[in-house]
Amino acid sequence: MKPLPLRRFAVLLLLMVTVLVLCLLPVTHRWLLRGAGRLLMQQDPAQPADAIVIAVNADGAGVLAAADLVQAGLSSRVAVFSDPPAPVDREFLRRGVEYFDAAAVSMHQLRALGVTQIDVIPRAVSGSDDEGLVLPEWCEENHLGSVIFISTSDHSRRLGRILRRGMRGRPVRVTVRSSSYSEFDPDGWWHTRGGVRTEVVELEKLLLDVVLHPFG
Repeated sequence: MKPLPLRRFAVLLLLMVTVLVLCLLPVTHRWLLRGAGRLLMQQDPAQPADAIVIAVNADGAGVLAAADLVQAGLSSRVAVFSDPPAPVDREFLRRGVEYFDAAAVSMHQLRALGVTQIDVIPRAVSGSDDEGLVLPEWCEENHLGSVIFISTSDHSRRLGRILRRGMRGRPVRVTVRSSSYSEFDPDGWWHTRGGVRTEVVELEKLLLDVVLHPFG
């Protein structure tokens, strides 16, 4: 197994020690744990925008949040990222097994929730860094001056940093919103094994992003 780079190992070690100490604190100090959970979140003030974009991994939580924003009158246009079949998916297709396109599922759900203007961003993305590269170009091609980007609560802070870097020098205002339907609970993540795992992984990614890009 390839060893971790020294900088990343140091960040991971510091993170693990910090989380362990926080989990051992008395109940009266659990506000620190909540602060650690909230550190992962970015919730910009809601304001009207030309389009709402759902993060590639936001799934149903992103769809529900987007539909709520449409109902609130903040935008009528919602975009999802395309989901072309991966090599494994293509092998299933070759064998006659149906492929479930995540973008198509999201579009079906959006229509069922009353959203009528839906776009597909026609580029494959595999994660946050790709979204930071693809979104600025799509906004320019569609002459958009503002977008609301919906992410899950545990992922939104780091994604906001990535999008700010991607939009640097471009006349597009990006508002990042954390879906209230996200599985991650920033105010009680330490109560479940899954919550602790998510906090550790996402906080490591966030701290590494800060170390690699200290000025945002």
